[in-house]
Amino acid sequence: MTLKDGLVSVCPVPEEQQPINEYQQLKETWFFQWPTYSLRQYITKMACVWSLAWLITGPVAAASFAPKKHLGQFILSGAAGSTFILALLLLRLYLGWSYVRARLKSTTIDYEESGWYDGQVWTKTPEILTRDRLIVTHQVEPILRRLKQTFAVLAAFCVLGGILWNLLSAITPS
Repeated sequence: MTLKDGLVSVCPVPEEQQPINEYQQLKETWFFQWPTYSLRQYITKMACVWSLAWLITGPVAAASFAPKKHLGQFILSGAAGSTFILALLLLRLYLGWSYVRARLKSTTIDYEESGWYDGQVWTKTPEILTRDRLIVTHQVEPILRRLKQTFAVLAAFCVLGGILWNLLSAITPS
């Protein structure tokens, strides 16, 4: 028996596979910390990633649409490519936090004692389950909500970009 966070635990799950520890590790990881930052810091990180993605998408867009001849299409296609790269990064963040949420919310913990061949299942005690669900409600859900809102903003930019593309296509001679 160990005493952790004021709860007596008889949890047979190895330390690194316990959902509370998986949550702590994720929260302390450089990349997965981003959605926990202040709104200003978070937006700055996303803007930096989007801008850096232009190093990849800009040359591809320039090869497809000569900037001197088709500036609007060049900008829109480069922006779309950068948005796609940012969306992949956000998807990785969302999947990581969703996995931890599922582990914390679950009444049971699947774990391996020494390898893939000896999987076990342990049912959480009511105290541990309550603690884990409180963490989900007050810590993890706001992060996932922020990521969903970011996806919604990116989707709105994509729709706006599509409208602008159609307008440019209508007024630009072939």
